[in-house]
Amino acid sequence: MKKKSNLFILLLAAVLVSCGGGKKSGKPDFGDDEYSVRTVGAQSAELQTTYPATIKGVQDVEIRPKVSGFITKLCVHEGQAVKKGQLLFVIDNETYQAAVRQARAAVNTAKAQLNTAKLTYSNNEKLFKNNVIGTYELQSSKNNLEAAYAAVAQAQAAYVSAKQNLDFCYITSPANGVVGDLPYRVGALVSASSQQPLTTVSSIGTMQVYFSVTEKDLLDMTKGVGGINAAIKDYPAVKLQLADGTVYNHDGHVATVSGVIDPTTGTVSMRADFPNPEHLLKSGASGSIVVPHVSSSAIIIPQDAVSQVQDKFFVYVVGEGNKVKYTPVTVNPNNDGKNYIIESGLKAGDRIVMNGISGLTDGQKITPLTEAQYQEKLKKTEALGADQGDLSKLKKAFGK
Repeated sequence: MKKKSNLFILLLAAVLVSCGGGKKSGKPDFGDDEYSVRTVGAQSAELQTTYPATIKGVQDVEIRPKVSGFITKLCVHEGQAVKKGQLLFVIDNETYQAAVRQARAAVNTAKAQLNTAKLTYSNNEKLFKNNVIGTYELQSSKNNLEAAYAAVAQAQAAYVSAKQNLDFCYITSPANGVVGDLPYRVGALVSASSQQPLTTVSSIGTMQVYFSVTEKDLLDMTKGVGGINAAIKDYPAVKLQLADGTVYNHDGHVATVSGVIDPTTGTVSMRADFPNPEHLLKSGASGSIVVPHVSSSAIIIPQDAVSQVQDKFFVYVVGEGNKVKYTPVTVNPNNDGKNYIIESGLKAGDRIVMNGISGLTDGQKITPLTEAQYQEKLKKTEALGADQGDLSKLKKAFGK
């Protein structure tokens, strides 16, 4: 009986050792040198590239007064949609109305003087024909007539100017759009030299989204397609990611590409136009342009096979003699949370370790298993652990 108890204790200790030491660095212990290995291959993948972007209306028109005066009426509020020609502000116009009346009176006076000059000249023509007056008197009356015509024209120009200044007191919208900030209120003194505009009217039926791409991106885009115009025509529809992370529900299309590369940043400005029927997009907002593109030779691997150290990524490549090499790779910043798209560092045909990479060291020799073999061994190990962990079976076997 004592021997049976001792044997039970030894078996129990073996069970505890196998359960407690069965994992090493996240890998089941069915052979310390056995690791799951995959041969990577190229496959089709839909990739995307994002660029910071600035949103602007087709027209962002600053509204500034052309005449000086106090604002007497504010006809709109911030964020209001307005039509072209709609009244926005009224500036105190008493002085300008008086100037119009004065200019109109000046026109009437000039016209009366013109009529007098006409009569004088007509009369002098008759007198000259009858040899009553000489050439000098006739020419003088003609000069006075021409001066009267000029005086009328001058008075009419002054009247038009005064009338225009009066019209400038009624400030209207130059386009359909949405009213921006209103820094001035009723009673504020404004003029053409005021530092801030009265407001800004933004036409937001269509929004223009500006973003910059690198010189390399521009070359990749234009090579083999016949220039920028052809590249714009073939450019895929782009999406707009808003500041809250959501994607705008209308696609945009690239409309223009700058022909000049910014020497300070090495980038080229591009513009994509987006419809804005719901007026969700606002001028001055920010976001990100998302450019989709399909790669037929992408290498995609699970994130579990990648080790990240700060902002760098590494994989273990199985080389000659089944020795692993700690290899840096570049991953696409966009991923689905499960896989990485490898942009550089791996090529089709390379073998990489898939599981338990935290327990590996550079240059270590391993025994490679296929992923199917690895899963089968994993199932057997788990089943064995379950059986060994059932102490009730052992107790029953030894009469405990």
